[in-house]
Amino acid sequence: MEIAELPGEWSDKPSRSQQPSRTSGHVRWIICAMLFYATSKNYMDRQVLGILATELQSKLHWTEAEYGYIISAFQAAYAIGLVVAGRFIDRVGTRLGYALMMLVWSAASAAHALVSTALGFGICRFFLGLGEGGNFPAAIKTTTEWFPQKERSLATGIFNAGSSLGAVLAPLMVPWIAIHYGWRAVFVFTGALGLVWLVWWWKSYHPPERHPKLSSEEYSYIRSGQVADDVETGEVAPTWRQLLLRRQAWGFVLAKFLTDPVWWFYLYWLPKFLDTHYHLSLSQLGAPLVIVYIVSDIGSVAGGWLPAFLVRRGFSPTRARLTPMLLSAVCVLPVMLAAHARHEWLAVAVVSLAAAAHQAWSCNLFTIASDMFPVSAIGTLVGLGGMAGSVGGVLLASAAGLTLQWTGSYAPLFAFSSLAYLIAFGLLLLLAPGLKRVNMTTE
Repeated sequence: MEIAELPGEWSDKPSRSQQPSRTSGHVRWIICAMLFYATSKNYMDRQVLGILATELQSKLHWTEAEYGYIISAFQAAYAIGLVVAGRFIDRVGTRLGYALMMLVWSAASAAHALVSTALGFGICRFFLGLGEGGNFPAAIKTTTEWFPQKERSLATGIFNAGSSLGAVLAPLMVPWIAIHYGWRAVFVFTGALGLVWLVWWWKSYHPPERHPKLSSEEYSYIRSGQVADDVETGEVAPTWRQLLLRRQAWGFVLAKFLTDPVWWFYLYWLPKFLDTHYHLSLSQLGAPLVIVYIVSDIGSVAGGWLPAFLVRRGFSPTRARLTPMLLSAVCVLPVMLAAHARHEWLAVAVVSLAAAAHQAWSCNLFTIASDMFPVSAIGTLVGLGGMAGSVGGVLLASAAGLTLQWTGSYAPLFAFSSLAYLIAFGLLLLLAPGLKRVNMTTE
């Protein structure tokens, strides 16, 4: 297998003849805004259940184990959706593929309003997971196509911050809607938001080569910062087997398997943790959750900005990518104290730091995929990594439900959350030393 060093184009030092003005256009940032909207909705849809969990359990008489199984249904479907959608989007392209995924998950979100049993919610969550699985493979592939390598981590950090915005908007809007119009109205509202995005996307999105509003100067700027195989040339997407023969792919996949479940844990169990330990009602959950996810937004954008800043300060591209990830892994460690905090705001503080660190970690991990692999492989690889993260999420969700039902303690769950990133970082260094770029044309 032939490999090459991580290319240096993103180090902000292309030749003058290849360096169009940074002000030559802004279409790529409009594309980024669409990715931000979709990711915000993606996380708002999945956060709704966590916020309403206590009320729904009371009204619909779910056990802790049944709640864990409902979460697991989403995670299992999300795993399937990721790996299938990633391959599908590599084949049909981001314009059609992304639109179909949004249509499926928005319809599934609205369908929650039609059911009342744990089984019914499990079925709705399953189809929600199938559709939502397309978001990140499509968004990362779009970023790879639309941004020079030196801007990708920032663009990824910005659209990935949408996950935190969705988690911020949900606790601000969901309790108010539920209190005034009932919990069913919440699911109808979040499902309807997808129709707005679909109209915007279908009207405004085209690949760079065919976008009617993209200037030649901005197109040249985008392409000047991409290696040759990052330009879509009609190459056939690699198979799962071809990717999994590469050690670099396993480094990415295992890092997702270990760290994605931690974010799911915050989304689905943080509201219940705050209610159980500090007796916060539905109307009181808003402020703590908003703080956690606003801080995590800062972590996402800062984590995306830091690599380019470090390169300008003399770091190599590889070291500039890995340094924020190591810092993130260290900043997560204090979250193990959350289960022992005597005051809710101390718990909120350490979880906020951990959530910010996760988002900084996540945007750099996503960007590593495009550092090491060509654009023709991105959807499939991100889908495989996301599937692994969802499998981990299924295991953690089931373990969390049973642990809480048997012991009532969150301590083991926060302990795992604190250590997962350092373990993942070590595996990434072992399996993808130097973040070498893979040539997919050779076996």
